[in-house]
Amino acid sequence: MTFSRWMARLGAAALALSACVSHAQEITLRAANAFQEGTYYARNFERFIKKVNEEGKGLVQINYVGGPKAIPTFELANALRGGVVDLANTTTSFTTSIVPEGLALNYTHLTMAEMRKNGVLDTLNKIFLDKGLYYYARTGEGIQYYIYTNKKIDKADLTGLKLRVAPIYREFFQKLGASVIQIAPGEVYTALERGVVDGYGWPLIGIFDLGWHERTKYRVEPGFYAIELGVIFNANTWRKLTPQQRQFLEKQAAWLEGLNVEMGTKDATAELKRQQDANIQVIKLDDAQAKLLVKTANESAWNAIVAASPTHGAKLRELMAPK
Repeated sequence: MTFSRWMARLGAAALALSACVSHAQEITLRAANAFQEGTYYARNFERFIKKVNEEGKGLVQINYVGGPKAIPTFELANALRGGVVDLANTTTSFTTSIVPEGLALNYTHLTMAEMRKNGVLDTLNKIFLDKGLYYYARTGEGIQYYIYTNKKIDKADLTGLKLRVAPIYREFFQKLGASVIQIAPGEVYTALERGVVDGYGWPLIGIFDLGWHERTKYRVEPGFYAIELGVIFNANTWRKLTPQQRQFLEKQAAWLEGLNVEMGTKDATAELKRQQDANIQVIKLDDAQAKLLVKTANESAWNAIVAASPTHGAKLRELMAPK
């Protein structure tokens, strides 16, 4: 065999080996969404999946199984921890049965960038990892929650109201006297239509995607807490990623979190006008009642975290609670 032919065969073998190694390093992850496909809180995650699949060939690919029709919203946390899916776009409100401490992300004034820089996110992720999850990236920030109701109120008192809740504001609404019902987002419209609930808690943005504006008369101001949506990984999946795969995904996380700026500025302004045009009236509490509402919201939230997590709650309150 001539030297040139031997070198050609050696080169072909090296290319084949390289292809095998590249293929062996590619991982396909299963992803699900707590929110209906195409809706506001699902879209950035879906953009993220598209970007990962385009840029991660040979390294990381994502198989998107869909939203609540694939895995019901309140079953997603256990599916995630159990490895049925590897990552999910959800909220700590929907993983509270596993990591109640995660709700602290809703109750802080710290931005995600600040929490990455000052080590608070690392502290939280030690808790998440111990419980089988990993908080990867935030997909919603800079938007407050509000009380939406079909009955007019004029003070920080919800006595007599039946309100749909998520774990984020359950204790707060109860503290103000409301009767509370936990209902998956996809079922709220029917509950409003049938009078099962008189209103609900929800962020500023998102009610039009679900049609709730058709059954909503009032939005109460001031707002409270700060929206938290995030991509959460199964802890074992995150641990088994290669350094190269993890580096690639961390770069994608930075891109994903960069989208949150638009949510808190342009999108919020547009939503206020959209609600006004839909004849959703604003109930603006006077200064004293507004202060009472916000104070009650913060105190009930942090007291609940400390009660649910005696080991970690007090430390998280020290690090994250509004001063």
